[in-house]
Amino acid sequence: MVLKRKIYDKLLDWKKTSQGKKAVLIEGARRIGKSTVCEEFGKNEYKSYIVIDFARESDELKGYFRQYLNDLDTLFMLISTYYGTKLYERDSLLIFDEIQMFPTARAAIKYLVADGRYDYLETGSLISIRENVADIVIPSEERHLKMNPLDFEEFAWALGEEPLINYIRGCFEKKKPLERMLHNNAMMLFKQYMLVGGMPKCVVLFLESHKDFEQADMEKRDILELYRSDIMKIGAQYRIRVLAVYDQMPGLLSRHEKRVVFGQIQEGSYAAQYEDTFFWLADSMIANECFLCNDPNIALSINETRAYVKCYMGDTGLLVSHAFDENELLEGEVYKQILAGKLSMNEGMLYENMIAQMLVANGHKLYFYTHYSEEKHRNDIEIDFLLSNNSKIKYKLFPVEVKSGKNYTTASLLRFREKYKTRIGECYIIHPRNLSLKDDILCIPPYMTICL
Repeated sequence: MVLKRKIYDKLLDWKKTSQGKKAVLIEGARRIGKSTVCEEFGKNEYKSYIVIDFARESDELKGYFRQYLNDLDTLFMLISTYYGTKLYERDSLLIFDEIQMFPTARAAIKYLVADGRYDYLETGSLISIRENVADIVIPSEERHLKMNPLDFEEFAWALGEEPLINYIRGCFEKKKPLERMLHNNAMMLFKQYMLVGGMPKCVVLFLESHKDFEQADMEKRDILELYRSDIMKIGAQYRIRVLAVYDQMPGLLSRHEKRVVFGQIQEGSYAAQYEDTFFWLADSMIANECFLCNDPNIALSINETRAYVKCYMGDTGLLVSHAFDENELLEGEVYKQILAGKLSMNEGMLYENMIAQMLVANGHKLYFYTHYSEEKHRNDIEIDFLLSNNSKIKYKLFPVEVKSGKNYTTASLLRFREKYKTRIGECYIIHPRNLSLKDDILCIPPYMTICL
């Protein structure tokens, strides 16, 4: 089963505009479908293509790159013969899969692109790409594309719900609620997405098993174990801390504030010790970082405070399997509660993680805001996510509050709006109900996050 992915259109644009002058490196976490989309692209858009999987290929094939890089006619002749595939000038694609396993081929991109005969796609897990560049010159002829798990819209396409997505976007644009039955359908779709997640194999297993969560869960646990094995291979200087955060991620997110308290990871720990840890988890796209920004008057990134961080999992479906053991899931209580809309406090973390994932898929960097009241001796303003329009001339803030329950107050968001009123574009509350306006705040259902 081939899943429709948005990155395919970006590859079409690259093929049209690059004209062989750039290779593309598709970066992303393990098992998100990089190889599959590249092969599908080669099959549909070129007269011939070859996939060179450097995780499996023989030393003989790798030797071609070492020996014949100064004789490209011979190199291409050997590759064509090795795979039994004819190469056509300007109409063949070479896919360098798992490029991190053979940095020599990545370094060769400079010369292969300059030669101009063929197009080149590279794929690799970010977990290893950063670890294997010490002895090579990174080619400037590379264009980088980041690939995320299936977003909510892609998940909906897989389930044949494209008309519903178009209707959702239309309602958001007009700021009107969905018809009641369609809102219920959209919420059910969102809950399925939250439980299954966006790892392609998990989605395929879910569909092929007639929506059996157990099949998808087994695959997710395999992926989680794969990530853990990959962590064990990284530099010893921060391996233990990465592993500690990875293992404790559900616990960190189950707290009310979601913010990482470093002393609770390991007694005596402090933020500076974990800077590389969170960079590694975010750079590998296993996690999505969300930094504190308590002075959002100008560009958010300028005023981020990296000592205060929330660490969301890159895929919420993986978080479900990471947070609950197999017996809890198989007994059906977690699935039952979420599908029935009866989220407990502990399960509410999945809801917020899902919104973080959807915002990242839309290209947003994640920031949060808090304000401590000396008078009240507590935080009196807490904003889950701060978005901005990134304009240098007409800068606007878009605060987003996430409410997993149907009963909540708007006090915190109203105080924030009053404090930064000249900068506010629109205020959003994401809640399980249909679209509505409350105190001039646009309250939207979670599936409308795709429209932000």
